[in-house]
Amino acid sequence: MPSFAVPTAPRPLLPVSGGGEVPVRRVYCIGRNYAEHAREMGHDPDREPPFFFQKNPENLDTSGIFPYPTHSTDVHHEIELAVVLRSGGQDIAVEAALDHVFGYAIALDMTRRDLQAAMKKAGRPWEVGKAFERSAPVSAIRPAAEIGHPGRGRITLQVNDETRQDGDLAQMIWSVPEMISALSEFFELAAGDVILTGTPAGVGPVQRGDALEGTIEGVGNLSVRVV
Repeated sequence: MPSFAVPTAPRPLLPVSGGGEVPVRRVYCIGRNYAEHAREMGHDPDREPPFFFQKNPENLDTSGIFPYPTHSTDVHHEIELAVVLRSGGQDIAVEAALDHVFGYAIALDMTRRDLQAAMKKAGRPWEVGKAFERSAPVSAIRPAAEIGHPGRGRITLQVNDETRQDGDLAQMIWSVPEMISALSEFFELAAGDVILTGTPAGVGPVQRGDALEGTIEGVGNLSVRVV
């Protein structure tokens, strides 16, 4: 057994629908991957090269509770399809990308929008707005062997029974295989990597006490309460 100088933190685990768990290695997120969301954020939705940022594995949370974070008064919801890899590599061809997918889940990329905006204005990284504690509520994983690879299907988010976001996976600017291929040009992907695939239009603020209900056709539901 190895002898560590300090205790090791437990590796985050995501439950699999039907049993089992997946240890999480890394979390990648693509920015502005739905045209209407790009427009609402003030950007041209033309198919520019994809760009990515990261959350931390520990940011993923399956408790169904989202504690409103400190240092922000403008926290936004972003409903997303999460892709979980079973294998990886470098320079993965688009045609082979789905062979590396274990399954799919529903995630919320919760964002301290005011802090993100300040970082953008200063030309600094976004992590203070994106990678805070419990900033990625997530559902159990549905294996691709069970549901296939959803390339289309309605994706919605309701806040207190009011529909805020309503789109379709087919509206992604960059598809899941294209994202995996693009990421693998810059990073060596591996089993346990999670990719958040972008959010449709309608992002907006949440408040303590809000009930969030996310759905993705063919994948399932995610219920989260803001506290």
